[in-house]
Amino acid sequence: MAQNSTEQKFTSLFAWFDRTGDGYLTRDDFRQIGEVFAAVAPDEDNKSALREAFMLWWDVLDEAGAPDSRGRIERGRFITAMRSHVAADTKTVERLVMPIIDALMHALDTDGSGTLTADEYVRMYDALDIDPATSAAAFRRLDRDGSGTITHDEFRTAIEEFYLGTDTEAPGNWLLGPPLPPG
Repeated sequence: MAQNSTEQKFTSLFAWFDRTGDGYLTRDDFRQIGEVFAAVAPDEDNKSALREAFMLWWDVLDEAGAPDSRGRIERGRFITAMRSHVAADTKTVERLVMPIIDALMHALDTDGSGTLTADEYVRMYDALDIDPATSAAAFRRLDRDGSGTITHDEFRTAIEEFYLGTDTEAPGNWLLGPPLPPG
């Protein structure tokens, strides 16, 4: 069951990264998603951090041998590389994904409270063309203490659950919206 959960999460992530919708990931897809995230950042330091973090992600996949001879990664190879080179090691998740979360927290926290409100969280997903109803539902699950905000720790915990967790009921599975149905 955990393998199915991981495959479902990484399938969602693949679809999210596939900016062209052609069924492959390329370096340009990672450049584009970096630009999408950079667009929500208020300052150049965070914009640069987000761009660099997504390009580092591509580099890790490249080092894992995921791209084919044409520089493309199909879904199955992406899932395999994610399992073997990203989700297999908490240090890799810390190095690869957490800089994105740290920069996002800073970029999206427009009121300077150190937390994300529902509006701030939904704004990020709106930039990615994700339905506000979907991101609002995810927000409610990630707000573990029901405070009406997501703390930095809650966001980081969600990331760890998404990339490293096997609990199919974990709130972090909602990071990109509702988990895909089994199958």
